[in-house]
Amino acid sequence: MSDFPAGPDAGHPAADAGSQARIGSLLRILRPIFRTHWLRLACGFVALVVVDFLQLIIPRFVKSAVDALSAGTATSARLLELSLYVCLVALSVAALRFTWRYLIIGFSRILEKKLRDRLFDHILRMDQPFFEKWTIGDLMAHASNDLATIQMACGMGLVAAVDALVMSSAALGFMLAISVKLTLIALLPMPLLIVCTRILSGRLHHRFNLVQEQFSLITEFARANLVSIRLIKAYTLERFQEGRFQTLGEAYVRINLKVAAIQGLLFPISTLVGNIGMLLLLYYGGALVIEGGITIGSFVAFVSYLYMLIWPMMAVGWVANLAQRGVTSLRRIHRLLSEQPAVDIGPTEPLPQAATTSYVCRGLSFSYQGAVRPALSDVSLAITPGLMGLSGRTGSGKSTLCKLLLRMYPVADGMLFFRGVDVNRLSQADIRRCIAYVGQEPVVFADTIAANIAFGRPEATLAEIEAAARAAAIDGDIRTFSEGYQSVIGERGVKLSGGQRQRLALARALLCDRPLLIIDDALSAIDVETEQQVLQGILSSLGGKSVLLVSHRVNVLRHADRIVLLDQGRIVDQGRHEHLLANPFYRVMAEKQQGHA
Repeated sequence: MSDFPAGPDAGHPAADAGSQARIGSLLRILRPIFRTHWLRLACGFVALVVVDFLQLIIPRFVKSAVDALSAGTATSARLLELSLYVCLVALSVAALRFTWRYLIIGFSRILEKKLRDRLFDHILRMDQPFFEKWTIGDLMAHASNDLATIQMACGMGLVAAVDALVMSSAALGFMLAISVKLTLIALLPMPLLIVCTRILSGRLHHRFNLVQEQFSLITEFARANLVSIRLIKAYTLERFQEGRFQTLGEAYVRINLKVAAIQGLLFPISTLVGNIGMLLLLYYGGALVIEGGITIGSFVAFVSYLYMLIWPMMAVGWVANLAQRGVTSLRRIHRLLSEQPAVDIGPTEPLPQAATTSYVCRGLSFSYQGAVRPALSDVSLAITPGLMGLSGRTGSGKSTLCKLLLRMYPVADGMLFFRGVDVNRLSQADIRRCIAYVGQEPVVFADTIAANIAFGRPEATLAEIEAAARAAAIDGDIRTFSEGYQSVIGERGVKLSGGQRQRLALARALLCDRPLLIIDDALSAIDVETEQQVLQGILSSLGGKSVLLVSHRVNVLRHADRIVLLDQGRIVDQGRHEHLLANPFYRVMAEKQQGHA
């Protein structure tokens, strides 16, 4: 197993810019969702505010009861009446609390779902350079941990913020109505809370970002190991990989403990500030009662309101925590959504209709980012109907050419033409709908064989699926499975051999029946006899189509109408099999494969 990157942001050119994104630009991601569901949120917050004011009424009932008892004017009927009022308010609070939870917390789940949909759609539109820069573990962390954090901030975090604002404002109003002096005394410790919250919140943002990055590393490491489990077992590296995973986990715990240390300080500090205020109230408020400055009932009500004010004080730390974590995750999501495909997807022209499909390269050159030399240099060729072979030494640019034809990487204007039009003026989707592709590493899913073959044409009938399988010489293998075409082949096709996976991927491409078929060295795991059966299936399905077949096997290339040889990104020779036997590289390759070397 190769080493994993130091962090999900390492090497990301957008990381610095994303980290400096202003709150306004971050909120633009959420604004459309809030706008769509404003009525739901409005009703939820109305219910929340009403709950707060109902809770503030209860101490007034208690004050009336205590004052009546102190004055000796209380009666059973009056106390029963006040008790019934309290019960009625409590029932109303319960009903309205359910209402705001359903509306507001439900909205946060809707927001999470819509963000996840947008994120998934954005990732699907990205091109190859994007996936070379971002790890799968990092993308999974964005779609799980980050979205969950944003959901929490826009759900309970928003509720706590509004609740604390309303409750503190109303409680302060009632406290001021009872005694301005006592209110000022009770609020003396508040500056301590404000200073501590400001200091700790800044540190929390940095540490929580480290937590998310470490989670990305753990996710990517686990994914890579599960994908490579057979290799790990073959080399008996279970203990070694377990140790590496444990090291990553320990680092994750250490960073989380640092976050927990800040979170652990915010809540106790808030509680301490509230309790200091309560201590001052008991001392000075008790003296006022003794002096007759306020009644016992007013003092009891004031204590109740101060208790209600302690919750907003405590909520300040909790809300600051949720807000900082939410902003950190939103900034990470913003950075990801700010990524744009390297292949231009600007205004496009309609794809010309044509009886046959041609792909023309004119002086095509291409270099990978950071590469010392170009992967392709001044390549000029035309892919026309028929079978065209492509061969050359390893690293000569064969797969790069295939990827450029598929529009996975950007090319300069005037180098690549599809049906006579520059590819930069055509939609990627329009071009790709004309191409069926079989790569070096066949992709199969943990689904049935039939579903895998029909992936490019979900509406295909079983008869069409079987016909494609026969053309790819895999129908006989499929029928050896107990459930035939309905057999589930496991994660990444674990129940199939390498050659079976290649032929299954080829059957999928043949079923799509597109004008251009690109086979990038996808017959390498097939024996010679089966290879000839597959080749005959391809040739029989040509029917005016273009086939670009990348291979090192002369038995396959000799059937091509034209063979192109690449070396260090340049075309060094081309022609039919007989012509290329004069080429030293091709002749040596042919002699070795025929056993005459």
